[in-house]
Amino acid sequence: RPCDAHTPMSLLSLLFSETAVSTLCRNTNAQAARAHAKGHKYKWTDVSINELYCYFGLLFYMDSLFSVNFPATIMSRDRYRTISWNLHMSHPDADQDNDRKRGTAEHDRLFRVRPLMDTIRHACKAIYHPRKNLAVDERMVACKAHTGMTQYMKAKPTRWGFKLFVLADSSNGYTVDFAVYTGKNNFPTGHGLSYDAVTCLLDRTVLGSGYHVYMDNFYTSPKLLSDLFALKFGACGTYRDNRKDCPRNAANSLTKKSVRGSIRWIRDKHLVFVKWMDTREVSVCSTIHAAYTGDTVQRRVKTQNGWRTKSFPCPAPVTAYNQHMGGVDLSDQLLQYYSTQHKTMKWYRKLFLHFLDIAATNAFIVHKELYGTMNHKEFMEELIAELCGVSQKIPPKRTSVDHVPFPGAEQASDATTGRRTFSCRCFGYFGYCTHDVLTLVLLFFVCFFVS
Repeated sequence: RPCDAHTPMSLLSLLFSETAVSTLCRNTNAQAARAHAKGHKYKWTDVSINELYCYFGLLFYMDSLFSVNFPATIMSRDRYRTISWNLHMSHPDADQDNDRKRGTAEHDRLFRVRPLMDTIRHACKAIYHPRKNLAVDERMVACKAHTGMTQYMKAKPTRWGFKLFVLADSSNGYTVDFAVYTGKNNFPTGHGLSYDAVTCLLDRTVLGSGYHVYMDNFYTSPKLLSDLFALKFGACGTYRDNRKDCPRNAANSLTKKSVRGSIRWIRDKHLVFVKWMDTREVSVCSTIHAAYTGDTVQRRVKTQNGWRTKSFPCPAPVTAYNQHMGGVDLSDQLLQYYSTQHKTMKWYRKLFLHFLDIAATNAFIVHKELYGTMNHKEFMEELIAELCGVSQKIPPKRTSVDHVPFPGAEQASDATTGRRTFSCRCFGYFGYCTHDVLTLVLLFFVCFFVS
């Protein structure tokens, strides 16, 4: 890599700036002072920027393994806990002022995360210019806190949590922008939540024009697509037949008897509404594509001679939608690989950890776009080493015994009976845990003599 190349740490600093870390230090120290004034008795010294970077490194590093020596060389357990208890993104005095406004229009539900959230959003838009195709979708951050902001979404893998509207680059999963949903009144334009969610994410002063935006049937409406077209944004998405201003012309509709591959379409100025019969009816609206350009899809069909593959005509908007709609899903996938999320006692720390994940994942994507020399794991290893101020060249300390028990994370349960099981590395034995002292002693001696 060239000597002037960006390191993982330098890219993270573009998204999670030193100014933001300094603000975090100041507010965390203020929260600790406030806790001491209330009578909390634990040892505290003001946290510094370098120490907070080490704390971030440990958040990225730690997993479900037990008895790992490295974290203790960076920070003591008690210091890590006290920083976690007092971590604060806004000033405690300003929090109190905001809490007094509860129940009024001036109250900000996201006040405790607002300083860092605005910094991350601005940085995500500033350091990377996305490619042409973008996707808008929801993302869930797991949390069951009683805040009035947590949502339940049955169709999502994470059903309970904070709902975020996310704009992502379809080609690589880069999170371009996001907005945390706090209730129906936080998008006040009067055109509905789905309309306002998309328009608040598409910042024309930053993006310019000419982008193609893909969305699902929660967002798509003729009003939204027409307004985006006027702003020189192309748009494409599936739509609901009962959505206002969508065509309901029976002459051009599909029926239950329509054969697979049947296409019906209606054009209204720059809007094209397409219906296509696959295993079920698919409805798509677009301001970008023609109704049909000769695309086909392969499907397995049953014939008298068994199953075989057959080609069916497919509308151009459907082909493009399937290709580019997965940007947010790709982003979610990358976020989960090395996530810092864990149980917390405060709801705003859940969002803090998610913002940290966004910064690290976006930094990896930018590094990959610039150099392409590291995979995700290698990037995170180097980032952790830089955050903690250690060298990656030091080999890990070898244990002095040959027999090492498996970590607690590898202790499994039998899905059929629910009984706890144990593993022995010496000869790969795997069985039920009887909680019998004599059995465990005998097993220990067998392992000892075999090794």
